[in-house]
Amino acid sequence: MRFVIQCVDNAEVEINGSVVGKIGKGYLVLAGIGESDTCDTADRMIEKMLKLRIFEDENGKTNLSLAAVGGEILLVSQFTLYADCRKGNRPSFIKAGSPQHAEELYNYLVTKCEQLTGKKPQTGEFGALMKVRLTNNGPFTMLMDSEELGY
Repeated sequence: MRFVIQCVDNAEVEINGSVVGKIGKGYLVLAGIGESDTCDTADRMIEKMLKLRIFEDENGKTNLSLAAVGGEILLVSQFTLYADCRKGNRPSFIKAGSPQHAEELYNYLVTKCEQLTGKKPQTGEFGALMKVRLTNNGPFTMLMDSEELGY
């Protein structure tokens, strides 16, 4: 599982001209799901993400968690995080989870975020063509990969 986590002042997702998810300060999370990922992987990734202290405190140090700043989450499925560009010019996505598997885990991620934060995250729509707009604060963007974390 791969998360691209962006600290944002605001972010939104639009589908067919309509905004379907919108947040103020918080995380825009692009979530890529691999075929071998499980609910356990999702649990560990979400728990780690929510504990990250990557917002600035009063001294300008990245020392505050999402909860400490009252932040929101916009969670967007993003299978292209599993692009393999090693051969040729057309990326391969064979390590990405099948649509059925990925959608089930994406929905699980949404539910898990709500359980742990008490707030339902805003979302895009799985498999839809989306336009994502954001104001990245910092800019502060990081990649979390379950394989690198040993999950």
